[in-house]
Amino acid sequence: MTSEERREIENNVAQAREKIAAAAVRAGKRPEDILLVAATKMNDAERVQAAVQAGIDVCGENRVQELLGKYEEHAYDGCPLHFIGTLQSNKVKYLIGKVSMIESVSSVKLAKVIDKEARKAGIVQDILLEVNIGREEAKLGIDPDELPETLCKIAEMENLRIRGLMAIPPKPDINRENTYYFDRMYQLFIDISAKKYDNVSMDYLSMGMSADYEAAISCGANIVRLGTTLFGARRY
Repeated sequence: MTSEERREIENNVAQAREKIAAAAVRAGKRPEDILLVAATKMNDAERVQAAVQAGIDVCGENRVQELLGKYEEHAYDGCPLHFIGTLQSNKVKYLIGKVSMIESVSSVKLAKVIDKEARKAGIVQDILLEVNIGREEAKLGIDPDELPETLCKIAEMENLRIRGLMAIPPKPDINRENTYYFDRMYQLFIDISAKKYDNVSMDYLSMGMSADYEAAISCGANIVRLGTTLFGARRY
């Protein structure tokens, strides 16, 4: 990458930090309590390292194969790594021991596989439960009405630790802004926090991407996942 591209990433990270801080203050939060996850999909190891050096908090990868390739190239060195994309059961084994958190656990079936592989590795894997807050047929995720029951089942798995919730709301339309879905997610987050489930700590609410992360923070998010905001338009 060129020095100009590196400076662009540095400037983008700095500007995102400023906006995150301002949104946090407006919401009555401390800026340092908001985790900035760089969604590194389609960015090579050098560009990812530029973002790490610019001060992101977490690298977030969407695809297992891409993660494995960049992991070998030390793309994520110096930063925790989260898996934030759709995860197939047969790919779970490749993530265990490499990622500090799997944000996209969308079913009991997937959780069982993660639990099994974590047990083999002798670790406890941190996870977030992905909620299909808009009940979209094309998206994976736990139905909001089924979340308490699903959470109880997953909480019984000894090699998993539920750390919070994640969501990708529907794209906003003229009749309903994303704050509607963000508010609903925050209410679920608060309701679960109040019930004090075993093996569940509602530490993180991951929602908000490049187009809407400031609104997400205003509604209670403390993890935001930014791709184009940091790296520019993806190069397919």
